[in-house]
Amino acid sequence: MAAYGRPALRDLFDESPTPHIAHPPRTHHRDFYLATDGSYSGDGGGLGAVVETRDGTRVTRLSIPDPAPDNNVAEYRALHLGLDVLATRVPAGASVGLVLDHDDLAANVNAAVLAARDPTGRPVHSVDLPPRTGNHWRGIEARLAGLGAVRAAVLDGGENPAHPLANAPDLYDHVNDRPARCVLPECPASTDSPEGVPPPSRADRHASD
Repeated sequence: MAAYGRPALRDLFDESPTPHIAHPPRTHHRDFYLATDGSYSGDGGGLGAVVETRDGTRVTRLSIPDPAPDNNVAEYRALHLGLDVLATRVPAGASVGLVLDHDDLAANVNAAVLAARDPTGRPVHSVDLPPRTGNHWRGIEARLAGLGAVRAAVLDGGENPAHPLANAPDLYDHVNDRPARCVLPECPASTDSPEGVPPPSRADRHASD
């Protein structure tokens, strides 16, 4: 279960707005929750990710140094990493709640989800990508296509459990050595799950791509 005194990702997701998408109660029932964060500084940044199940059971945490060229690239790389990790532990069609502290990234994710559900394929909301995030965005889209219902919620960075992991990878590198739980909940068919097989991940791209 989640550590005492710290809100589970489900609670954070429930209490945070989801840009472009209404947030009715039924959306609170995700199979997995993923929080990511990316940091940038002249001395070197980092990527952080936390995966939990709906009952607050922690699946894994990651805290990795990363020399991203700017904050936007760091945020997109962090989500790309988190979705890659999630894909190795999630059954096809799992519903996922994303917890992010980057407003534009959350809005882009939800815009892409809405566009994938539209029979015409025309986006209702535009996706505006910062420079040098295109390859990572394509990797994010590929991972989203392999999941069921996905929504991204945005919250303050100070509340994001992935924030300290991204900002102090030298202090949290021990979390990478802990074995990850592989929790595969049963996932009933979702009415808004996209169809098709996603293309290969672009996780091997460098930060400058």
